[in-house]
Amino acid sequence: MRPAVPPLAAVAEPVLPEAEAPPVWVPTRALSRAITLAGLLLVIGVVLGRTDVVLLATPFVIGTAVSLRRRPAAAPDLALTLEAVNRVEGGDVLAELEVINRDHVRYDLVLVRVRRSRWLRLDAADRPQGLAVDAGRTGLIALEGRGLRWGRHDLGPIAAAAAACDGLFTSAPVVLRPARIAVYPRTEPFQAVDAMPNAAGLVGGHRSRRPGQSGELAGVRKFGPGDRLRRIDWRVSLRAGELHVAATLSDRDAEVALLLDVTAETGNSGGVDGGASVLDTTVRAAAAIAEHYLHRGDRVSLLEYGPAARRPRAAAGRRQYLTVLEWLLEVRQQGSAGNGADPVAAHLVSSNALVVVLTPLLEPGAAEMLARLARSGRYVVAVDTLPSAGLSLPGGSPWVEQALRLWRLERENTLGRLREHGVPVVSWAGAGSLDLVLRDIARFAGAPRAGLR
Repeated sequence: MRPAVPPLAAVAEPVLPEAEAPPVWVPTRALSRAITLAGLLLVIGVVLGRTDVVLLATPFVIGTAVSLRRRPAAAPDLALTLEAVNRVEGGDVLAELEVINRDHVRYDLVLVRVRRSRWLRLDAADRPQGLAVDAGRTGLIALEGRGLRWGRHDLGPIAAAAAACDGLFTSAPVVLRPARIAVYPRTEPFQAVDAMPNAAGLVGGHRSRRPGQSGELAGVRKFGPGDRLRRIDWRVSLRAGELHVAATLSDRDAEVALLLDVTAETGNSGGVDGGASVLDTTVRAAAAIAEHYLHRGDRVSLLEYGPAARRPRAAAGRRQYLTVLEWLLEVRQQGSAGNGADPVAAHLVSSNALVVVLTPLLEPGAAEMLARLARSGRYVVAVDTLPSAGLSLPGGSPWVEQALRLWRLERENTLGRLREHGVPVVSWAGAGSLDLVLRDIARFAGAPRAGLR
């Protein structure tokens, strides 16, 4: 059965002409042995005139004839049914494999083997499964396990071969194409309770600096045309001798732009139960931040820093949240941006957006990209996604450790220069990772900022 299950990349098989199509059922070695033994005993008995030898061959002849009285014609069919649920890292993965017997002959044994992605832990897929299926019936195999890492993972291809007529005939392997299982990233509880630096939408939950109808008091002013009577402050009006109204600030929504650096990947990904690589931290952090702001009614957009530069538009609501999750499943390392072109042009990011850049700062152009965004007047926050263990280089040379120390010093120097010029850099640590940074950005949003050199 192992050679019958092709690799994931070689599922498609060439279609042979009808004249060259292989037979569905082929005889086994058991049938050859039964016929050879029965014929040999009959020949010996007849030649030697031994009746007892002929009688000894009789059970083999009768048993083979009884087993071959009804030969199978149709191969088994396979059908895979996946449970219609949203699967999250560490959550259950449930599937049901149906082995269908459309023939009029019972399958004595159906041997099933399943290939799977290394990030799907399924107990039934670790070894071949065998079952008997009666004529016109269906056999079920439950595939239960866990999804260990975010992404789209293949369950399959699945191969099955049946044996009938007491094992005298076996079918050619039937291969079922793989099914794609989407496993969404597990979002850590993330909260950012501070105000946004620039809330510029029409409606929302953030306090803005613009006057409007809300509950945030901005001051008291004289009554004017268009003011509502319920806004009159009677205490101030009685003291001043003329009508005054309470002025309020409007509540508006904000846009959060998540910029994912996919040019470099390092660290060992151990799934939900192990360590996290750069892409693991990037995807999980992006999902947590997007979930938080979309649930608050803000608009969220995403952009890749890499050769592909995928970019879904900014939107709000549950539909956008599902779009973000599907978009994150396709995140892959793409290598250097290269060619001197800037994949993140200034016009691709709204001037009123809070730009959260998730980057390990391993690509030389990442720091320059942060500098260009900050110099263009955007509010930029850099989230360091490099694993806490940092980089581990193979040994064998006395200069490896020294080179690693120099690289770390250079990287710390880069981080310090970014902070000095107004680009805060924080490490992702789940809930509260951005609270202090957002508080400082909101506090000094209206103050003049130093330009980047």
